[in-house]
Amino acid sequence: MPDDRSALAETPCTCAALRRTARRLTKAYDRALRPAGLRLTQYSVLANVARADGEGSGLTVTDLARRLAMDRTTLTRNLRPLEVAGWLRVAPGPDRRSRAVEITEEGRRVLEAARPLWQAAERAFRRTLGREEAAELRRLLDAAMASAGGRAGGVAKAARE
Repeated sequence: MPDDRSALAETPCTCAALRRTARRLTKAYDRALRPAGLRLTQYSVLANVARADGEGSGLTVTDLARRLAMDRTTLTRNLRPLEVAGWLRVAPGPDRRSRAVEITEEGRRVLEAARPLWQAAERAFRRTLGREEAAELRRLLDAAMASAGGRAGGVAKAARE
């Protein structure tokens, strides 16, 4: 049976290889965040809402979906447990069609408790991969994100041309 690296090398689809790696990394971060009662997606949602709040800019569900590169339906599903737990508040937004997302004090406490766990997972990943390689990977991921484009997607558009 091939090891994980050879299986990735045999995957002809870059996107499939990236998703496979992302699932593995997500599991590692989820394990690290478990003592705080969070999963990586939940941590990311809380951190992004808190960051926007700290910048003095409120977020609508649509704004948050854009920041996280998620579709609104998926994000809404992810917001519900955080709202039920009392960590986020989702209320009517600036206009009748939008909904605003705010972090609660309890949400801030959970985020602060989880931050050192996330930082430890991040350090472990960088240590395992190597600092320079991790920085290069981040640069490549940022470039891949930019090349994927917006909703229509740069990659999909290029494939049609």
